[in-house]
Amino acid sequence: MAGIRAIRLPRPLERPAMRRTACLLITAAATALLGACAVPFKPGQTEAELLAAAGQPTGRYRLPNGTQRLEYATGPMGRHTWMVDLDAQGRVRQVEQVLNEATFLKVTDGMARDDLLRLIGRPAHRQREWMDKETWYWRYPTNDCLWVGVTLLPPDWKVQHGAGYLPDPMCDHNDRDARP
Repeated sequence: MAGIRAIRLPRPLERPAMRRTACLLITAAATALLGACAVPFKPGQTEAELLAAAGQPTGRYRLPNGTQRLEYATGPMGRHTWMVDLDAQGRVRQVEQVLNEATFLKVTDGMARDDLLRLIGRPAHRQREWMDKETWYWRYPTNDCLWVGVTLLPPDWKVQHGAGYLPDPMCDHNDRDARP
C-alpha cells in the first residue's frame, strides 16, 4: 500500500496536560463526594452521639448565653473548621463551617483573643513578629489561593486592624513546582 501513511493518534491521557487535567478532575470529584459524607454533625444529636460520631473536638468554648461551642478544625492544611453549638440540654443546635469571608468580616479591631478563637477557632499557623506581636493565619476554601491573617497585640492580645487576605505561601510553592 504505497502512498498511504498511517496517522498515529495520541492515546488518551498520553499528553502531560491531559493527564494532569484528568487527575485534577478525578481528585475534585472524589473530594466533593467525600466532603458530602464527612460531616457527622446533625442538629438534635446529643453531645454523646456527636462525640461518638466525630471524636473529641479540637476546641471547646463557652458562649455568652452559657451554652457550649465545640470546634472541629481540619488544620493546619485543612480549609474547614466546623463550629457545633450545643443548646442548654446538650443537643446540637447549630452547625457552621466558619472559615469563610462572611465570618472573617466579623473580626474587628480590638476584638479579644478569646472572642476570636470562639468565632473562627484555632489558627493553622502562628508567627511571632517585631515588637512581640503575633499573627495568626487560617486557610479557607477559595479558588484564589489566599489565607487570612489576624495580628494580635500584647499585652492583652487584642486584634489589630481586623482580618487581612494574603497569598497562601503553600500555593506559591506548589505553583512553582507545577511549572513545566
